[in-house]
Amino acid sequence: MNIGPYSLRNNVFVAPMAGVTDRPFRQLCKQLGAGYAVSEMAASNPRLWQSEKSTRRTNHDGEMEPKAVQIAGADPSMLAECARHNVARGAQIIDINMGCPVKKVCNNWCGSALLQDEQLVRDILQAVVASVDVPVTLKFRTGWDRANKNALTIARMAEDSGIAMLTLHGRTRADGYSGEAEYATIAAVKAAVGIPVVANGDIDTPEKAKYVLELTGADAVMIGRAAQGRPWIFREIAHYLQTGDYLPAPTVAEARLVMAEHLQAHYAFYGEYLGVRTARKHIGWYVRELPGGEEFRRRMNLLDQCPDQLAALETFFDQQLGYGERLQYGLAADRLVA
Repeated sequence: MNIGPYSLRNNVFVAPMAGVTDRPFRQLCKQLGAGYAVSEMAASNPRLWQSEKSTRRTNHDGEMEPKAVQIAGADPSMLAECARHNVARGAQIIDINMGCPVKKVCNNWCGSALLQDEQLVRDILQAVVASVDVPVTLKFRTGWDRANKNALTIARMAEDSGIAMLTLHGRTRADGYSGEAEYATIAAVKAAVGIPVVANGDIDTPEKAKYVLELTGADAVMIGRAAQGRPWIFREIAHYLQTGDYLPAPTVAEARLVMAEHLQAHYAFYGEYLGVRTARKHIGWYVRELPGGEEFRRRMNLLDQCPDQLAALETFFDQQLGYGERLQYGLAADRLVA
């Protein structure tokens, strides 16, 4: 699959998630099989560009190509300038966020709130595409609410505006992340446009990925929350799509190494004070489905030094060897039993 001039190694992508898909996590997911990853959303307001948070969010130093930055805002000219700014800093693909359902984003008429104003959507798409010489993609939802689904209209508008790829989450803004994603709208969009379409929403197993691809005809799947604490899900899905076979769960030794390397990169990226605190959520996700994971998470959250976190994890994974050579980890372990 291609996005503009960039050939991707597979069609299993990492979804942009605020506070999650920072450079260390994106790089880890790519190393473990993801074909493509997009940054956390960067604000279009120029006053925020030099802030520590914005600078960190758009830092792609040493990351596997292509380097994609997601931008968010509501003003066409401001978004166009933001796109130019990020391309100048090394972005090779620009993704426009019209999918975020979070209230503080939508209250500023950004994210999926934009779907209520189709003319503004058109103006934004055309302005951003015209502002840069790299591919521009769009991530959006099926509509504002279930009574106002306009994904087909937006998709055709995007194709006409020169958008290179669409990623559609199978929920409306009003749905947030509740209920189940629906894929009929994604199938309708895929049938209506000639550009690549990526299916997103509730894809959390290899079987689900295959089902969604077959049902929708989409060119790729995008994995979000299911990758939290399970970065190897990308190689599991990619392998299953290619062969029809399951990969075994990671060994305890591999998981220990992956986690240690991830944390070291995380600490280096954020610094010790912020790094040890922001690492807690990742550690919690890694251990939540493992024996003793919840008790360990509570104790680990009291630690405020990087070496202490790493040492605690070493001890935890030593204990996991008592349950077997491989992680007894959620669905992967269930499949091995089956």
